[in-house]
Amino acid sequence: MVPVARLFATAVLAALLLIAGVWASWGAAQHVMFPTGRERGTMTVSRCTDEVCTGPFAPGSPTAVRHPSVTIDRSIGEKKGARLPVVLKPSSTTAVRAGTAGFLHAWVPLGGALLLTSVVIAGGIRNRRLAWITGGAGFVLLTAAWAAVSVF
Repeated sequence: MVPVARLFATAVLAALLLIAGVWASWGAAQHVMFPTGRERGTMTVSRCTDEVCTGPFAPGSPTAVRHPSVTIDRSIGEKKGARLPVVLKPSSTTAVRAGTAGFLHAWVPLGGALLLTSVVIAGGIRNRRLAWITGGAGFVLLTAAWAAVSVF
């Protein structure tokens, strides 16, 4: 009875970690994955603080509204003068990076959750193959996000 309870508790913990990773990622990922109806354009980074970078927004379509200042997470736009493709969140001046780099960066919390889940699977369920696959997927996602944000 105890091994079954341990297996069940570990599976529930692993599922909760993955759900939390998807939940944390979805806030930014939804704007990148479904940009239809949202303002798209280019942001030029003009200054950065400890948490955010700000700069003017140039819309992608001529009918869209120009914003003198929008904000984006610092981890995305750290270089002054960088021009980034962005999508604005509805009814705000908060930007989310668009394109492949934005897509991968939006899913970084899921990558961390996959790494944590691999440890839980290895220790609790004792399925090493599934743990390696889960950890490898998290590692690949985090590495791809880092590379995409660094290069693009």
